[in-house]
Amino acid sequence: MPAKHHQSSSPPTPRAQARPTRAESPPAHDTVTADPGPPAPRRPAPAAGAADRIGRIPVLDVRPVVQHGRRPAKAVTGESFMVTATVFREGHDAVAANVVLTDPRGRPGPWTPMRELAPGSDRWGALVTPDAPGDWSFRVEAWSDPVATWRHHAQIKIPAGIDTELVLEEGARLHERAADGVPEGAGRTVVLRAAEALRDESRPAAWRLSAALTPEIDDVLGRYPLRDLVTVSEALPLLVERERALFGSWYEFFPRSEGTPERPHGTFETAARRLPAIAAMGFDVVYLPPIHPIGTTFRKGPDNTLSAGPDDVGVPWAIGSPEGGHDAVHPDLGTIEDFDRFVARARELGLEIALDFALQCSPDHPWVSKHPEWFHHRPDGTIAYAENPPKKYQDIYPIAFDADMDGLVAETLRILRHWMGHGVRIFRVDNPHTKPVVFWQRVIADINRTDPDVIFLAEAFTRPAMMHTLAQIGFQQSYTYFTWRTGKQELTEYLTELSGEAAAYMRPNFFVNTPDILHAYLQHGHRPAFEVRAVLAATLSPTWGVYSGYELCENTPLREGSEEYLNSEKYQLRQRDWETAEREGRTITPLITRLNMIRRENPALRQLRDLHFHHADKEEVLVYSKRSGSNTVLVVANLDPHHTQEATVSLDMPQLGLDWHESVPVRDELTGETYHWGRANYVRLLPGGAHVLVVGQEPGGRPRDARGEALRPSTPQIGGSPAT
Repeated sequence: MPAKHHQSSSPPTPRAQARPTRAESPPAHDTVTADPGPPAPRRPAPAAGAADRIGRIPVLDVRPVVQHGRRPAKAVTGESFMVTATVFREGHDAVAANVVLTDPRGRPGPWTPMRELAPGSDRWGALVTPDAPGDWSFRVEAWSDPVATWRHHAQIKIPAGIDTELVLEEGARLHERAADGVPEGAGRTVVLRAAEALRDESRPAAWRLSAALTPEIDDVLGRYPLRDLVTVSEALPLLVERERALFGSWYEFFPRSEGTPERPHGTFETAARRLPAIAAMGFDVVYLPPIHPIGTTFRKGPDNTLSAGPDDVGVPWAIGSPEGGHDAVHPDLGTIEDFDRFVARARELGLEIALDFALQCSPDHPWVSKHPEWFHHRPDGTIAYAENPPKKYQDIYPIAFDADMDGLVAETLRILRHWMGHGVRIFRVDNPHTKPVVFWQRVIADINRTDPDVIFLAEAFTRPAMMHTLAQIGFQQSYTYFTWRTGKQELTEYLTELSGEAAAYMRPNFFVNTPDILHAYLQHGHRPAFEVRAVLAATLSPTWGVYSGYELCENTPLREGSEEYLNSEKYQLRQRDWETAEREGRTITPLITRLNMIRRENPALRQLRDLHFHHADKEEVLVYSKRSGSNTVLVVANLDPHHTQEATVSLDMPQLGLDWHESVPVRDELTGETYHWGRANYVRLLPGGAHVLVVGQEPGGRPRDARGEALRPSTPQIGGSPAT
């Protein structure tokens, strides 16, 4: 696919999950028999065992795992994710399991109890939350639970009068063993009193048993269980990065188009005037196409013509001229000092700068003469230009990597560190799939070894295997197929994939458009299509982006059937009259602003993994929810930009954290209206309409846009009974 102007393509229920802290100490009364991994702190040393050996309690298929554990699974600071494993044992005795996170300093945290995800499945899971960036690891501990086993037997035998005194004595001894592992002041006395009650022959057997089944004892043994036959899995790696690697709103624009009537070619100084409006829309990242000198040999003219005139500015991705290469700025944009001031202004507004890194050259790049071995030469001595048949890029020379991989790695690192020294901490990498995977693995590892906060976005519209591998070897984010997924079934299937096991290593960035991807859905759907695609991108993915002009609903293609824009900004300057568009209501800026505000206010929209789809009886209506803690967001969208749709929405209430019979208030964050919703709900949505509902949200004030004015609903209200 195109990507710019170049190539594209029946045990006890454990206690609730808890965020790891280091205030608790791990249990210290375990019987350990086999351990293929490192021992837990202050526990008896495990028996020797290899990673491929089955332990006394089998612990199998621990996930998330990337490339069989050779590469780390990924998370960001504060992100909760589920660790799962298959855990079972012989016979009928109860088993239990827990997860232990080990931080970058090698300190194991308190264990987090796991629960069986479905009765009889033997698949266990627990949510864990790393609280700092760095190289972590995690392991699963499985164990025999003698107290749970005893409880199960006792509640059958004692009512039936089978071995009553023997069973009660067994329970008393188990509770005495358990009390040995409970610290003073943490409930030891409660457990010992249970042992005494079990031996109190002056009381009825049923009373003695019930004395050992109290919530107080459950609480103590939930924190300090008696664990026998502890078996520890192999430790798996976990890379925790800063939040921007997962969550953010991107805005792409060409500084050279931000000129004045007197000087049409923009500069860093004039482009900086656009930054306050971008920040006011709630964006976090400003992405700039290449800002380097542009070659003149085979320079492209407007709409990709082969005959450029003297005033044609060329394609920014045709990098390099006698004025410099990848480490220089285009003289028409200003100086490196001007760029520094641009970056500083963005930082003042809370914006990060992402810079395009395109590893390719114009025929005029200094590398062509200094490093001829970096290019593929034809038999006639000429250098082959880039092609992606039927497209031809006569103004671009691709790099040939195998003649001097070490030299290219060194030069790439020099260039990246040059821009890092000028305040750039995010790089959008152009067409990484046309370069060797091992090259990127070496480059990203070297950069992140010293600067772990630097983020690389892979612009790789290509085969799934390549996209997934690039994410696994180091790219923090990836472009996706979202632009081409417009129907209900394909959106559901694709997002289920992205939010499933792939979320352990691949973080999507949902751009609704790019300088050379204007999908037919936008071309023919007009404003409703632009509105609903913004809602989908902003709520389905924690990171999304727009290319300048999207807010104006620019939708004219070069020709019918083409995804190229007419008068594409890749080839020419394109000035926009933002003030007039705003005054005449020809912009969806209020909607974009509100969406970014909603994203910041709702933790559920800042995560990827907990996404669930619900049923609607119309193919044109898509319904999904996201949860994070107590925050639940429900989105209902009309995918049809041409017709009003009516549908019945059937909610999977447990996925919303609710019982099937419940009815709760839901507040539409786009319009401010509140309704009571239950399991089945009628909706009526105008073309492209959508609603972003916070579940359990009581009525509140009407949302306002960046100017403080009441926000006009960009989407219709859902029919229903307003909450009172």
